[in-house]
Amino acid sequence: MLTTITCGALCGVSAEEVKVEVDLALGLPAFSIVGLPEGAVRESKVRVLAALGNVGYAVPPRKITVNLAPADLKKSGAAFDLAIALGVIAAAGMIETASFKQMLIIGELGLDGSIRPVPGALPYVLLARALGCQSLMIGEENAREAAVIGEVDVLPVANLSEAVMHFTGEQLVTPLPVTPYLPENVANEVDLCEVKGQAHAKRALEVAAAGAHNILMIGPPGSGKTMLARRLATIMPPLEFEEMLEVSQAHSVLGLTSAARPLITARPFRSPHHTVSDAGLVGGSNPPKPGEVSLAHNGILFLDELPEFRRNVLEVLREPLEEGEITISRASGRSTFPASFNLVASMNPCPCGYFGTDDRPCSCAPAGVERYRGKISGPLLDRIDIHVEVPSVRVKDLSVESTAESSNTVKERVLNARQRQVSRYKKESFSANGRMSLGAINRFCKLEDPSRLLLERAIERLGLSARAWSRILKVSRTIADLDNQPNIQTAHVAEAIGYRSLDRKGP
Repeated sequence: MLTTITCGALCGVSAEEVKVEVDLALGLPAFSIVGLPEGAVRESKVRVLAALGNVGYAVPPRKITVNLAPADLKKSGAAFDLAIALGVIAAAGMIETASFKQMLIIGELGLDGSIRPVPGALPYVLLARALGCQSLMIGEENAREAAVIGEVDVLPVANLSEAVMHFTGEQLVTPLPVTPYLPENVANEVDLCEVKGQAHAKRALEVAAAGAHNILMIGPPGSGKTMLARRLATIMPPLEFEEMLEVSQAHSVLGLTSAARPLITARPFRSPHHTVSDAGLVGGSNPPKPGEVSLAHNGILFLDELPEFRRNVLEVLREPLEEGEITISRASGRSTFPASFNLVASMNPCPCGYFGTDDRPCSCAPAGVERYRGKISGPLLDRIDIHVEVPSVRVKDLSVESTAESSNTVKERVLNARQRQVSRYKKESFSANGRMSLGAINRFCKLEDPSRLLLERAIERLGLSARAWSRILKVSRTIADLDNQPNIQTAHVAEAIGYRSLDRKGP
């Protein structure tokens, strides 16, 4: 008898449909799994037979063949165990096969029949929604994470016996209620007003948050670059529910979610150490797994001491900064991971950190300063919209009680600017100025003659690249939105030009 059950396989940060076909036929007793299974999947037959025996379901001495279709898709992990076990029981005539319709079944089996958690519960429930399934059967420890989507009934089961009794009608499993999730208020933890002085840098952060721009801060040690970076999230718009799902998928695949925190509701802040590898930053391994840029999707990737990162590691950032995603190619296929993040980087002006400051004399030779800054390539700098200098804080600024604006005050202006962008780009594939394509820049960032002349002169004198031209226009558009102006004015262009201090000719 042949039984077919719908299951899923993780591919990158999403799940693909897999049909588990189980056939019991006459012949010498055997258990075969076909359909390009990897190690953990091939071992499934041992776990399934032991679990069936230990919970009291006698498997008839037949030739058991399990096919995981499509056959050209690699299957890894133990998430197929529960579907295979139920397929064997159904093929033996103990369960009606019609019970499996409109259902996705996921779970790893222990030898005692218990159902253990698997990584990627969120991608599986999103797959169930995409397939139009009415319900998802999954282990109890994964159920809370899967229940964030109300369009699919999540059936939590603790062991194989509970699953079988649900299909025989002896004891139906009650769907887990959906729990609503709201964005976290990170402003309660840190606040922009805690940063003393640095009005120019705070303004640059506001522009970066309002237009989803990348930003590089240059300043001596102790000037507050890290403090500023960690407070950027407090002035950014809260995540929408669909954005929460996008953010949480990569965390779910890597097992970084839990029953206590099944959904990432605040914009992620990732700060990898400068010793990170290129695979750790953008993703890798075989099969490919997401890296830091995907964990920072819809959030912030903070690279402290940017020149200390290896050159090859920094260069792999070009694709995600330009495309908003990263594609990892292996002999077995290609995996594309989301990577639309706000890059926030910081660096010293020289190796000792005091070049051009009044704090103490710089001990670096001119050639050493040039080599230090040369570690960051021109093409990478071109992809960072805002370069801002962060000088040392004056003593009088430290001793005076702060009267700076709070994060909530700045956030209100940011939200108003974002709303104008959403209205302007409602027919486009993007919703923020920092994500505009070249064609969109030509349509939405038109300059009047005085502003155009100013920009042309700046390009010639500073030796800026063609990409820097488009970055300045994007930032100018954001400054105009913060100023509640429908058109870009000369003052907006002038401010945007001031945020390109590290540009230079050459690669």
